[in-house]
Amino acid sequence: MPDAEMRIVACPQCGGPSRYEVANPYRPFCSERCRNIDLGAWANEEHRLPDETPQDDADFENTQLH
Repeated sequence: MPDAEMRIVACPQCGGPSRYEVANPYRPFCSERCRNIDLGAWANEEHRLPDETPQDDADFENTQLH
């Protein structure tokens, strides 16, 4: 890919420049570090997809505590 066609995007983690191309194995992230920080945030449930389903409290009302 010629340099004129190279796409630079903001890294979703640090906001720094990231080369969005096949040669960057971490795309859209700028580095392995940023990719791993983002993965860790998902694993720790710091990122969540919105769920509009109301919680069913009936499951908890019928549960006996030990």
